[in-house]
Amino acid sequence: MDYPPPGTALVEELDQKLLIQLRDGRKIIGVLRSFDQFANMVLEHAVERIIVGNLYSDIPLGIYLLRGENLVLMGQVDPSREVPPGLRQVTEVEIRTAIRAEKEEARLKGTMRARMDFLDLD
Repeated sequence: MDYPPPGTALVEELDQKLLIQLRDGRKIIGVLRSFDQFANMVLEHAVERIIVGNLYSDIPLGIYLLRGENLVLMGQVDPSREVPPGLRQVTEVEIRTAIRAEKEEARLKGTMRARMDFLDLD
């Protein structure tokens, strides 16, 4: 099996629009302009896509330097399917409000579970 020389595996992705998932769960979309042997990348026209329920927002980042050790998953974006089906685009303010509401809901669920632990429902 032929493998590309070290440090050249991303050559085919240059000048392509990519979706990259980071270790912390963030999703970055941008055009790959440069990379090195450690998979550090420079993305142009980068945006962070935040999805909460059926809402999403693209937060502009501009030129973005991505450290290779934070990359988990990467793939090309199909221009005809760039907008996620079934999701509605909202502003940055609306998505931040939705994130806060989701966190508060999760905190309340945790509080209720902790209060119900004495029932031993398992």
